[in-house]
Amino acid sequence: MTDQLEDGYDVVVIGGGAAGLSGALMLARMRRSVVVIDAGQPRNAPAEGVHGLLARDGTPPGELLELGRAEVRGYGGHVVNGQVITVARDAEGFAVCLGDRSVRARRLLVTTGLVDELPDIEGLREHWGRDVIHCPYCHGWEVRDQAIGVLGTGPMGVHQALLFRQLSADVTYFSHTMPLTAEQSEELNARGIPVVYGEVTALEIVDERLAGVRLSDGTVVPREVAVVGSRMVARANFLEALGLQPTEHPAGVGDYIPTDATGRTDVAGIWAAGNVTDLTAQVGAAAAAGAAAAAQINADLVAEETAKAVAGLRASFSAATEARLCEEVMGDRRHGI
Repeated sequence: MTDQLEDGYDVVVIGGGAAGLSGALMLARMRRSVVVIDAGQPRNAPAEGVHGLLARDGTPPGELLELGRAEVRGYGGHVVNGQVITVARDAEGFAVCLGDRSVRARRLLVTTGLVDELPDIEGLREHWGRDVIHCPYCHGWEVRDQAIGVLGTGPMGVHQALLFRQLSADVTYFSHTMPLTAEQSEELNARGIPVVYGEVTALEIVDERLAGVRLSDGTVVPREVAVVGSRMVARANFLEALGLQPTEHPAGVGDYIPTDATGRTDVAGIWAAGNVTDLTAQVGAAAAAGAAAAAQINADLVAEETAKAVAGLRASFSAATEARLCEEVMGDRRHGI
């Protein structure tokens, strides 16, 4: 990504994932000047492929992004490497600071995604995105019929176990630090999901593959796949100076930037799309949200430009009318009227 960064754009897109590139593509096709600032930290980088995306199922994440960048550039959009440090409002809209350089924007589309905060369990981070997963819709088919262990690390643990039971008859739930309610215990029992009580301290790794789940008493329960719910936190610290801060998600699974149905945030001129505002959105949903938000941004810019054009027309008409009246008055005086 070597596009030259210009001084100003109609829209600066902060974040170069599916939502950001899709939004930039929509804007570029509407002949808007647009740049995508990409920090190069995609959430799905550890995954072998993007799944559930029509006509692109299984495409490696890096390959999908490269295709998206090429499409944005094909319509005149820019894509540059950079890390946004701060954003401030100015007379032109926004000043976006990248540390050693800055760029101005009339509007912002924030698509920075989220960070998965994982429990402090030995071996978990190293295998994240491979044989340690979180989403049945993203990775479930690839682990079908395997021995799956679901770790109760968050409020959605039992829900995850019930979903993965659709994919394998061999699912075990580890209560870890999340006590079960009577209703949850009944649900797991009804679906034939055994429960292992006790704190999980490590994953057992053999030949670089997950072999089991180790408890605090030393017991190892053989498993081929571990499912864990991360705490999902929106990447949005750079927006704090504008008064836009992440909010606790109602489901208790992390923090997100709230928006309305169009992607508009509480701060005028800023839209958000993708995982930064929808923590559970897959690639397809994130891309669709980016395109939809971009359409709203373009409509907002058109409305602003039209209002200015109307004001200019009225001012011109008023000036012409005043000049004509003045000329008539002067003419009357010359004729002694």
